[in-house]
Amino acid sequence: MSMMQLPYWLDAGKTVLNGYCMIADPFVAEAFARQGFDAVTIDLQHGLADYASALRMLQAMTSCDVVPLVRVPGLDPGLMMKLLDAGALGITCPMISSAAAAEQFVRSTSYPPLGERSLGPIRAGLIYGRDYAGQANAAIARLAMIETAAGLENVEAIAAVPGLTGLYIGPGDLSLALGRPSRYDGFDPIVEKAVERILAACRANNIIAGTFAPTAERANELRRLGFRFITLNTDIAALQQQAKVWVDGYRKLAEDG
Repeated sequence: MSMMQLPYWLDAGKTVLNGYCMIADPFVAEAFARQGFDAVTIDLQHGLADYASALRMLQAMTSCDVVPLVRVPGLDPGLMMKLLDAGALGITCPMISSAAAAEQFVRSTSYPPLGERSLGPIRAGLIYGRDYAGQANAAIARLAMIETAAGLENVEAIAAVPGLTGLYIGPGDLSLALGRPSRYDGFDPIVEKAVERILAACRANNIIAGTFAPTAERANELRRLGFRFITLNTDIAALQQQAKVWVDGYRKLAEDG
């Protein structure tokens, strides 16, 4: 994959369909990445992967026509740099609650003069070419998660931080932070108002908005609302849900004779 092709989700009108890899296994990541997603994110926050397994998963996805991304557990500059060096082409960082945190996020994922990322793309340089360092600042996606009360309060300042690709709403955590029940099939009215504010901040700063959808129908609703980066569920959900369909289908047929 050429770095010059990225980040193609910034193309006008493009909606990026993303999937989350929660299972720390390279074969699962490869199989999941071959199902037509635009991007696949290895989840080091709530998934089972660590750096070593994430590296193997990135290697497994190399031959797949997807953009390989990672979600880190927190604002850890060292881990983010290592994952970018390993070949990730974007980082989703949770719990960004201030402009200062967003600025640190951008600095940690950008080479000088824009940031303070250390130069050493051991695998990224191998797979993306000799000019990786010259293109990485523009090509790397940086998604700051808005999912706390403080993050919502500071969302306009966060969205204005230069270098961010977009804001990613964590609907479960944001709901809890606002004292509302966590749900993914729709927004509680109070959460919906907060979401509208986040979307407005993205539009005002010409950055994308992202979030999570449990179903294709919900993903399409979110696209219509203006989200341009939509995570359509996870590998573990795919495994559980399809297995349940098969088992329940068989049980019913067996009961019916």
